[in-house]
Amino acid sequence: MQEAAILQAKLWYYQRISAMVLALCVAVHLGIIYYAIQGGLSASEILARTRGNWGFALFYEIFVLACFVHAPIGLANILRENVQSDLLNRVLPLLLAALILILGTMAVIGVVWGVA
Repeated sequence: MQEAAILQAKLWYYQRISAMVLALCVAVHLGIIYYAIQGGLSASEILARTRGNWGFALFYEIFVLACFVHAPIGLANILRENVQSDLLNRVLPLLLAALILILGTMAVIGVVWGVA
C-alpha cells in the first residue's frame, strides 16, 4: 500500500515538473514562430535555417521528452478513474509514450537532418 502511494507521489511530481518544462517550451516555440513570421519566412526558408542546427534539435527533443513524460501520466490518471480494465490502464499509456517518443524524435530528425 505504501509503495503505491510513493509511486503516485513520484508520478505527480514527474507530471508537474514536465508541465513546467512544457510551459517553457511552448513559450519559446511561440516566440520562435512569432519571430519567423515577422520576416515573412516560407516553410522552405525555415527548414533551411534548421538544417544541421544542433541547438534546435536539442530544444525540440527536450520538448518531445517532456511530452513523453507528461501525457502518458495524465492518460493513466484519466483511465484509472474512468475505465475498469487493468490491461487498458497499463497498455494505452505505454503505447502513447512510445508513439510520442518515436514520432516526436522522427520529426526532430526530419526537420534538422532532412531524413526520417
